[in-house]
Order: sequence, then structure tokens, then C-alpha cells
Amino acid sequence: MLSQKAKYALRALVELARADGAQLTAGELALRADAPRKFLEAILLELSRQHLVTSRRGKFGGYLLARAPAEISFAEVIRVVDGPLALAPCVSPRLGLRKCDDCPDLAACALREALARARDATAEVLEAYSLEAAVAASSGPIVQLAAI
Repeated sequence: MLSQKAKYALRALVELARADGAQLTAGELALRADAPRKFLEAILLELSRQHLVTSRRGKFGGYLLARAPAEISFAEVIRVVDGPLALAPCVSPRLGLRKCDDCPDLAACALREALARARDATAEVLEAYSLEAAVAASSGPIVQLAAI
């Protein structure tokens, strides 16, 4: 299941994509993404460390996307915030396809095939869906703001 943290991250990044190159403050993003400001600030710090956003400090500071919206997929954001897309380590290339703690035999696992298919289908959709696609598919900001 997608964490609330990942939902806030995706909402904030979609709002930055919607801003079309204009920087937004953490406060503006929190309003637009309907997210608690302090929690979103921590998420933005993590996204900055992973080079998804850039931040500018000071009175005229704010956040910008580090790359074009078309170059940032939902899968990349979710992996940064929540970790691998796979439901179990035995089907996660990022975790080395290692055996689950409670599995006696990786090769004989009855769950592995279904979990691998689910991972592949999920990754295919989320890798293909970019921030640009999300902006195109949605209408208006998540939360309408009064003139600032």
C-alpha cells in the first residue's frame, strides 16, 4: 500500500510540475498538496537529497523540480520515499532477489510467481507515468488557493 508520505511527495511534485518552472515555498506546496507543512518539509528535504527537487534558501527561496516533469516517474518517487515496489524481497531486484525470512526454499515458493508478476505490472505502469502525465490528466491544483 502506498504510504501517506509517498502520497504527499507525489502531490507536492505534481504541484511543482504544474508551476511550470516557477518556484514554490514549502507553505505554498503544503496548501496545494493538502499536506502538513512540517511533514512536507521533511519529505522535500529527502527529495532534495535524492535530486528530485532543488531548494533555494532565503527570503525569496523555494523549491523547483530538479529535472523536467516528463523525466520524473511515479515509480522513481515511490522508490525514493517508500522503497522497492515489490511486495516481497524475493521478487525485488533492488533487494537482490533474496529469500523472505519465513520462506524455507526460494526456488519452491508458491507465492513468488504471482508476486513477480504483480511487481512487473506495477513497475510498468508507474515507470511510464510521469509528473507531466499527471499534470495533463488533472485539472487545476489539488487545493485552490486565494490570490497570494
